[in-house]
Amino acid sequence: MAGPNIENVRRILVVGSGAMGSQIGMVCALAGYEVALQDIEEEMLGRAREELERRMGRNVEKGRMSREEVEAAFGRMTFTTDLEGPASEADFVIEAVVERLDVKREVFRRLDRAAPGHAVLATNSSTIVSSRIADATGRPELVCNMHFFNPALVMRCVEVVRNPKTSDATVETTAELARRVGKEPVVINKEVPGFVANRILHAIRSEALWLYENGVASFEDIDTACRTALGHPMGPFELMDLTGIDVAYHAANSRYEESGDPKDRPAKSIVEKYERGELGRKSGRGWYTYDEEGRRVE
Repeated sequence: MAGPNIENVRRILVVGSGAMGSQIGMVCALAGYEVALQDIEEEMLGRAREELERRMGRNVEKGRMSREEVEAAFGRMTFTTDLEGPASEADFVIEAVVERLDVKREVFRRLDRAAPGHAVLATNSSTIVSSRIADATGRPELVCNMHFFNPALVMRCVEVVRNPKTSDATVETTAELARRVGKEPVVINKEVPGFVANRILHAIRSEALWLYENGVASFEDIDTACRTALGHPMGPFELMDLTGIDVAYHAANSRYEESGDPKDRPAKSIVEKYERGELGRKSGRGWYTYDEEGRRVE
């Protein structure tokens, strides 16, 4: 069986229609690929389509792209609850389901049975390395992390992470796919928790939380310092609200499980917000408060 080749990638399956999966699907469709977006719930798929239509409509209104481009992209997308059917036609699969190892391993088992032998099976996970998933398949050399950043329609970086069995052809194909969908790949040759960007982000976030919890400065002023002194587009607390405080909570727990280092446990203020359901923009309140459109009100 021939190995992966970017010239043979025409159909892409994205598994999971949450914020990341749906936007990854649209990024690929806008680049000209036939895309199947799969989820286990019709309701999730409906919400994903509505949100994409809202985002794309806003881009058209602001002149970032034409209505024809958007309509053509939607014409290349299908929304389905069927996994095996689209997998059987896919040249490349990007998994973006919940950050639970058991769920991902089961998804990869099913994908391995259904997908053509040349298809790359990539996980978008930012916390689970692909070596923990690859042995659920019979093609570990075709498994890697392809980690997009939130919001995937905007952020340019994609981390391509090889596991010890990932082939060079898989890495090259995945990196080139990232380029062809308008992203800039960063190839990571050794699995480490958090990869590159999130390790750096974690260091900044940990320091910001320490400064806040020790009364050195308010979270608003820490955000202001990061924007006005360091040139960051948003501060660490604003970013936590955007990506989800639940994501920060689970990522910290995952790091702690890997390292056993108490310093990797979620910060006290993160635990408190998680337990109160203050998850950021998605819940209307996190560090800041938001209206129904996700605009900050205080």
